Amino acid sequence: MQVIKRDGRKQKFDKEKIVTAVSKAFISVDGELTDNFKKKAIEIADFIEQLDKTLTVEEIQDIVEDKLMASNRKDVAREYIRYRYKRQLVREGNTTDKNIFELLNGTNEYWNSENANKNAKVVTVQRDYIAGITSTDITKRFLLPKDVVEAHEEGIIHFHDADYFAQNALHNCELINLQDMLENGTMINNILIEKPHRFLTAATIATQIITAVTSSSYGGATITLTALAPFVRSSYERYYKKYKDRGESKENCEKYAKEDTKKEIEDGVQTFNYQVNSMTNTNGQSPFLSVFMYLGETEEYKDELALIIEEFLKQRIVGLKNEKGVYITQAFPKLLYVLEEDNIKEGSKYWYLTELAAKCTAKRLVPDYISEKVMKENKIDQNGNGQCYPCMGCRSFLTPYVDSEGKPKYYGRFNQGVVTISLPDVALSSKKDMNKFWEILDERLELCHKALQIRHERLSHALSDVAPILWQHGALARLEKGESIHPLLHNGYSTISLGYAGLYECVKYMTGNSHTDNGVGKDFAMKVMQRLNDKCKEWKKEEKIDYSVYGTPIESTTYKFAKCLRKRFGIIPGITDRDYVTNSYHVPVFEEIDPFTKLALESEFQKLSPGGAISYIECADLTNNIPAVLEVIKFIYDHIMYAELNTKSDYCQVCGYDGEIKIIDKDGKLDWQCPNCGNMDHAKMNVARRTCGYIGTNFFNQGRTDEIRNRYVHLDNHEA
Repeated sequence: MQVIKRDGRKQKFDKEKIVTAVSKAFISVDGELTDNFKKKAIEIADFIEQLDKTLTVEEIQDIVEDKLMASNRKDVAREYIRYRYKRQLVREGNTTDKNIFELLNGTNEYWNSENANKNAKVVTVQRDYIAGITSTDITKRFLLPKDVVEAHEEGIIHFHDADYFAQNALHNCELINLQDMLENGTMINNILIEKPHRFLTAATIATQIITAVTSSSYGGATITLTALAPFVRSSYERYYKKYKDRGESKENCEKYAKEDTKKEIEDGVQTFNYQVNSMTNTNGQSPFLSVFMYLGETEEYKDELALIIEEFLKQRIVGLKNEKGVYITQAFPKLLYVLEEDNIKEGSKYWYLTELAAKCTAKRLVPDYISEKVMKENKIDQNGNGQCYPCMGCRSFLTPYVDSEGKPKYYGRFNQGVVTISLPDVALSSKKDMNKFWEILDERLELCHKALQIRHERLSHALSDVAPILWQHGALARLEKGESIHPLLHNGYSTISLGYAGLYECVKYMTGNSHTDNGVGKDFAMKVMQRLNDKCKEWKKEEKIDYSVYGTPIESTTYKFAKCLRKRFGIIPGITDRDYVTNSYHVPVFEEIDPFTKLALESEFQKLSPGGAISYIECADLTNNIPAVLEVIKFIYDHIMYAELNTKSDYCQVCGYDGEIKIIDKDGKLDWQCPNCGNMDHAKMNVARRTCGYIGTNFFNQGRTDEIRNRYVHLDNHEA
């Protein structure tokens, strides 16, 4: 008789192990093992042996349980079941222990490259990862049903942020209501923070709010600079009064007050940048922050807002210094610059800001660009009005919403979480049978729906006390102590995201064409996207929860999905032979396509990703060709809602080379090397690359590195 072990190995059945296990159960209950009960243990072992067939360990244990439950010693049966469960916990716990020890020893590839903005060697990051490993273990064993866990493990779906799911109060990302918190005050660590009286103070308080808020959530956060604009005027008025009290003329009062205000803005923005990049939240990292620059948000303080935007852009062009004292590209905050009538045309009032933004993008990869024109066409609220507002973090967009007074509301709202479907797995599972494809897609979408419902349900039990900065003191709400956040999860106030990945691979496998063609490939891709949206609308109608299709910014998951596809289906040329799958609806990175065609095409898919999406073009060094950047910016304004230009910004600390650090293949592993001096020490080079909307500065896993290596340059110096 053969036994199949848990690792798949077969070995000869040893009935003494059964006798020992059953005997231990009797001893645990009775304190001793009588001859009669020893005989019972042998009887059960003999019965199994006489079956004389190959059984798994679990099947044998099931038989033992059944035999004990059928006897008059059900108490012993229960003890055996408890013992079996404890052994299971030990086995599964060993995986957790192994992950933790590998993390601490620096030998776990996944944790070393899980996030391109986290350094797994740093104790604050390790603390977050250890908590995450434990949370993931609890999530998989206790909080999620077996089918969801299995689908996640096999790369059929991805249940995002399981490392934070054990806490039932954590949501994904948000638009911080900074204006409310600055104007009406807030509380941080039980200390009342009152309304500031000048810009410098407001900018400093803003960074403290950002750190506190992002410590109570796990995704990206966004603030608008419009919230800081009134405090520029407050500072100006203070300076004007100072000079007036000195007896200066009106002309001098205005002149000196403007000079002092300008200097204060410089100091305030510098403080903001230092704080955001030096403060560490409880996630072990700088806040994943985006800053919104939208002149159209205010008429009253538009000139003050323009001064702040200008200073943010100027300081970002300069950059922050590395340990060698050299200015390099910083990762945060991500800058979101809105293109509008007042700044998109040469000669318009704020065109100078757009020129400055173009220089900043060429040098430092940001800002990214939101077209007010296109967004207002895509985002229509319940009153039929087009709206323009920022994403939460890198790309997650809220759905249009008006409050009980009929006014648009975005700041103070949030996303509940994400579950992503692997579209290539759906396609490969169908074996190119179209009917089977749609059947499997619907089944997988319902599995995602089930997982999203679990996310929603867990968050719905939270009370405002779990994160006072969020729910009681203005970041997201002003609820009473002990009040439930449940009403904020329904009727459009917050969203929950159905993510998707690998549209290209899905379409390529099913049709033989890329979704970039204008025939069967694109048509099929549009039908797939529409099915995702139809499902979200169906769920929303039934549950009053704003499900929304989301172009997932998979980072480590791009590698995971690729490996899972190869494991499940083998190597299929053009589909599973790379270490990554294509992000969301994007044109595959290796496809040769001109930048304007790419942006125009992807714009159509952005409309079908209302929960979040961003497009990009890959560029050569354009620091000496700003007119080319401006042409792309103008095209974005007319054709696509949200896009970015990916440039490169590197520095070798060994030789001072500031060109592109290259990716090389060394003994079958991808790594980074300075082409000037050959330096390969990550600690002695600065590399900045866009990964998933954010700039990554801490290197990447093998899958993402392979994707970066394969990126086709859509706009090079010759074409520009």
